[in-house]
Amino acid sequence: MLKRLFTGILSGLLAAILPGCDSVKLDKLKPGVTTMAQTREIMGPPTMEWRDADGSTTWEYPRTPGGIVNYMIDFSPDRILREVRQVLTEANFARVKEGMTRDQVRRLLGQPVSEQYFSLKNEYVWDWKTKTEASYDYFFDVYFDEQGHVTRTGTHFKPISGG
Repeated sequence: MLKRLFTGILSGLLAAILPGCDSVKLDKLKPGVTTMAQTREIMGPPTMEWRDADGSTTWEYPRTPGGIVNYMIDFSPDRILREVRQVLTEANFARVKEGMTRDQVRRLLGQPVSEQYFSLKNEYVWDWKTKTEASYDYFFDVYFDEQGHVTRTGTHFKPISGG
């Protein structure tokens, strides 16, 4: 019981502190001014990088599994910061549609907390933690068929493990 309470408190503190640490770094990023090199110095290397045909670039900075945010940092073709976006939002969850590919979902939501395969259903499930309240974590789930296309989405919650 005490271990579960401690785990819940620690998880909540991490969820509160990690965005705080990010806010110090993010405050240093100035759209229209900060370069890609400066961003890398401040934020570290991105987990994923996408380059578009027009020369623009997006870098991914997930804060999962402990956090409830994933950042996408967009650069214009001249390698200057355009925008910093927190992508784990209800609006983005609503944009996930049947038929989308894994790559499209990854670019929209960033790195998931977990990826699982269920052989009896022949499906993959990715999930992202959306919030932590009391002693529960809440998740947004995306289900893919074996070809890597979205078949449906859903949500679930689970008690914070503590022993």
